[in-house]
Amino acid sequence: MDNKYEILRILRESDASVSGQELSERIGISRTAVWKHIRSLEEEGYGIEAVNRKGYRLVGVPDSIAAREVGSRLTTHRMGRDIRYFSRIDSTNQYAKRIAEEDQDSGKGEAAADGTLVIADEQTAGKGRSGRHWVTPPKEAIAFTLILRPQLAPEKISMVTLVMGLSVVNAIRSLYGLDAGIKWPNDAVANGRKLCGILTEMSAEIGAVHYIVIGVGINANLTWFPEEIRSIATSLKLELGRDVNRAELIAAVMEEFERLYTMFEESGSLRSLKEEYNAVCLNKDRPVRVLDPHGEYTGISRGIDDSGALLVEREGGAVQAVSSGEVSVRGIYGYV
Repeated sequence: MDNKYEILRILRESDASVSGQELSERIGISRTAVWKHIRSLEEEGYGIEAVNRKGYRLVGVPDSIAAREVGSRLTTHRMGRDIRYFSRIDSTNQYAKRIAEEDQDSGKGEAAADGTLVIADEQTAGKGRSGRHWVTPPKEAIAFTLILRPQLAPEKISMVTLVMGLSVVNAIRSLYGLDAGIKWPNDAVANGRKLCGILTEMSAEIGAVHYIVIGVGINANLTWFPEEIRSIATSLKLELGRDVNRAELIAAVMEEFERLYTMFEESGSLRSLKEEYNAVCLNKDRPVRVLDPHGEYTGISRGIDDSGALLVEREGGAVQAVSSGEVSVRGIYGYV
């Protein structure tokens, strides 16, 4: 962790001014070096108030999702301890896969560690499920990808996507008080419209997973959507009537994901998360249409089971476990 990063963290966590001497002692650098780092942070757009005999106080932050701004907000142990930031990139998932595959033997350096976070202000070739284009305009949306190296069988990886979906919804509800929920399996939704998309990709062989990358796109401060998705998409800004701090939201999602993912790892299933997930699952106890390739049918959703499958009660009372990798589910009267 660089010294400027640590100064920003200390100032962010303090309610009062922090003296140059205290910063010097806590970080192990000279007071002159502290002053130079403070000046550098100011040049990057941070508002830092300097008061004689009191010290420095953080009074303003730029609209930034750079590594220093996100990282200084994190208290996680695994998620986001290594952050790679880009102002513009083709796809955070594509880059994450490249660095996840690098190794010393290939001469490309050490492979990215578990929990590495890739963030971009703009994506030019972002994609959603089924290869659909995902819009990430600069400075308005959130696009990040998390690299994980789970000790899990390949057939369990689909559950991680539900864990991320729950993490996003929990973070939104906690930060903004917005009544967001999940459209099974992982879409974050507010007022019947989509706020977030998640795409998980895996590198594996029989019985073993090398790594997975979880790409997350959140409609943070967007106010315009292409015609083809306008009726089903929304943003936090449109729902709240104000801009949201994107770095704050990314950090909140990482904190929540670390908590939930740890619970998931311990059990190897969604058993310990099922109740929490079902509490915000918008499909639960509502009519749904199951778009199964073997034949479309309708029923009542009863929430997920331990594996993340959606339990659909069909006419007559029989309950069908629906896997997200096989079918799509829609509400009878709309998107949800």
